[in-house]
Amino acid sequence: MDVVLFLAAALGFFALIMVSIALHEIGHLVPAKLFDVKVTQYFTGFGPTLWSRWRGETEYGVKAVPLGGFVRMVGMFPPARGGQLRASSSGIFQSLADDARAAEHEHITPADEGRLFYQKPVWQKLIIMAGGPVMNLLLAFLILLGVTGLYGILRPQLTVATVEECVVAAAEPPRTCTEADPRTPAATMGLRPGDTLVSFNGVALQSWEQLSALIRANRDQPATVVVRRDGAEVTLPTTPTVLTGVADQWNPSETVEAGFLGVGPVYQRVTGGPVTVLRDMADMTARSVHAIARFPVNVYHTAADLVLGNERDPNGPISIVGASRTAGDIAITDQLVTAEKVSTWFLLLGSVNLFVALFNFVPLLPLDGGHIAGALWEGLRRVLARLRGRGDPGFVDTARLLPVAYVVGGFIALSGVVLIIADLIDPIRLFG
Repeated sequence: MDVVLFLAAALGFFALIMVSIALHEIGHLVPAKLFDVKVTQYFTGFGPTLWSRWRGETEYGVKAVPLGGFVRMVGMFPPARGGQLRASSSGIFQSLADDARAAEHEHITPADEGRLFYQKPVWQKLIIMAGGPVMNLLLAFLILLGVTGLYGILRPQLTVATVEECVVAAAEPPRTCTEADPRTPAATMGLRPGDTLVSFNGVALQSWEQLSALIRANRDQPATVVVRRDGAEVTLPTTPTVLTGVADQWNPSETVEAGFLGVGPVYQRVTGGPVTVLRDMADMTARSVHAIARFPVNVYHTAADLVLGNERDPNGPISIVGASRTAGDIAITDQLVTAEKVSTWFLLLGSVNLFVALFNFVPLLPLDGGHIAGALWEGLRRVLARLRGRGDPGFVDTARLLPVAYVVGGFIALSGVVLIIADLIDPIRLFG
C-alpha cells in the first residue's frame, strides 16, 4: 500500500510540475499573441513529438521528454548591421550569431514585417518574457495562500518550549550533556518552559525571528531578558550569551560564529491572508536567491560527494525527480497526520514554483532573465541617446550572446543530469 501511495504522490507531484511548466509557457504565449508576435510553436517537453495540432499559424503539442517546454516566437534576433545575414567577421562567436539569424530567417516572410519579436516596443518585450516566471510567481502565491488560509503554517512563538542545559556546537551530533560542557545562558539565567519572552536587552519582541536575530548579533555580550511568567513580568539575571558555531541562516549546511542562548520555541499553527503569504514569499525569495547564487558550487559538491561516496548534503539542491521523491516520502511518512501531509505536499509544490520563477529571472541567456536584460539595455540605450541628442541606437543584438546561452544551457543540462542521478542513487530524505 505504501508503494502505491508513494508512487501516486510522486507521479502526481511530477504531473503538477509539468502543468506549472505548461502554464509558464502560456505566460509567454498569451502576451505574445496579444501583441501580435508571430508564434509558430507551443510545446511542453523536449525531443521527439508525441502529439501536435495546428491552430492557425501555431503548432501546439507535447514532446517525449517531460522536462521543460518552449514557445517559439519568430524574430528573436535582429538582422546584422546593414541588414545583412552575415557580417564580414569570420570569428566563431560571430558565426554562431549569423548562423542563428540565417536559421531564423528561413521562417520569416515579407508578411511578417512588424510581427517579429525584436521589432516590438521594449515594454511589450518585457511583458512577454516576464510573463512565464510571473505565472510561476502567481501559482506559488495561490498555492501558498490556499495552505496558509485554509490550514495554516506552523510558526515559532515567543513561548519557551525547551531550555537546553549545555552548549553543543551545531556541527556536533545531538548528544547528552556532560559535566565538562558549559551551561547555556538560558539555563544560567533561569529561563523555564512556558515562559513568554517579552524583551531582549530592552528591545520589545514581536516574533521569534526577531529574537533569533538579536541573539545572533549579541555574540558574547551581556543579555537581559524579560519574560512573562504566571501572569507577571519577570526580569531574569543578566547573563552573557555564548559565541559559538551555529547553523548559517542562509546556508544551514555551514556554521558561523554567532550568539547563542539555548532556548527553543513553541510552534503553533497559524492561518493568514495575502499579506502574510507575501511576507513568507519575501523570506523564501531571499533564501532562494542565496541558493541560486551558490547553485554552481553546490552542484559541484553534489557531484563530488556522489563520486567519492560521501554523505550527501541534506540542504543541497535537488532535481524535479528529487522533489517528486520527496512528495512521495511526505505521503507515506508516519510522522505527519493526513492534513499535515497534504499541506506539506502543497507547500513543496508552491516553493518549487517560486524557485522556478526566480531561477528564470537570472539575467543570462537562454533564461527569460537574459531576454529581459537585453530589452532593458535596449530601452536604456535609447533613453541615453535621446538625452544626449543622438539618433536611435537600434535594437540590441542578443544573437551575439549565443555563446553565453550555449554555456549556460549546457551547464543547466549537465546540472540536471547530475542532480537526477544523485536523487536516484542517494536521495535526500526529509523523514528518517
